[in-house]
Amino acid sequence: MEKFGFSFSLSRLLGIAQAKQKFARSTGIPTTKSGLERKIGRSILNLLFKK
Repeated sequence: MEKFGFSFSLSRLLGIAQAKQKFARSTGIPTTKSGLERKIGRSILNLLFKK
């Protein structure tokens, strides 16, 4: 299957991606699994080492 330089995303079409992005920016809480894991990990390390 060939790629033509574009992709389709239903969540972008419905505005879900933009809503999640606005929420994450305004609250400081990431909406992706990896982002949330990074934030929790950083918080735990900061608690342990008292930066």
